[in-house]
Amino acid sequence: MQRILISSCLVGEKVRHDGRDKLNGHPHLIRWQNEGRLVPFCPEIAGGLPIPRPPAEIQGGDGAAVLRGDAVVETNAGNNVTAAFVSGAEQALALAKKEGVTMAVLKAKSPSCGVGMIYDGGFNGTQIPGSGVTATLLEQNGIRVFHENQLDEAGAFFAELNGER
Repeated sequence: MQRILISSCLVGEKVRHDGRDKLNGHPHLIRWQNEGRLVPFCPEIAGGLPIPRPPAEIQGGDGAAVLRGDAVVETNAGNNVTAAFVSGAEQALALAKKEGVTMAVLKAKSPSCGVGMIYDGGFNGTQIPGSGVTATLLEQNGIRVFHENQLDEAGAFFAELNGER
């Protein structure tokens, strides 16, 4: 069975930095959850960060720059949490490989899970092109990554993977 890695917050787990979830009731997610396809995972928690925790943003680039060692992830208080973000990304990749995952649905704009757009590091809501640490590592390893506002596209990709339509 085709499994799908998903940000835990999107299935109602209260793992976000503010201790809340971002439950998403999109029909594709409901179907995949009912079929037992979803593999919930929070890389920030896996990396050892607590709930709640200070918000963090990538400083000096995007997830690819963090993985190259050219950028860092810091909290709004200036604490470097890069190691936790990289560890969580590595654990997400290991789980994806173990579960045979070929696609993921992740939380938009997150320094871990953001796909295509992330916050700029100024903690002021400004966004820049780029992906988070986990999203980047998954993509670098051949896993197709979507954010929660791309669920129609994710559904089409899933259907194509499974010979539907």
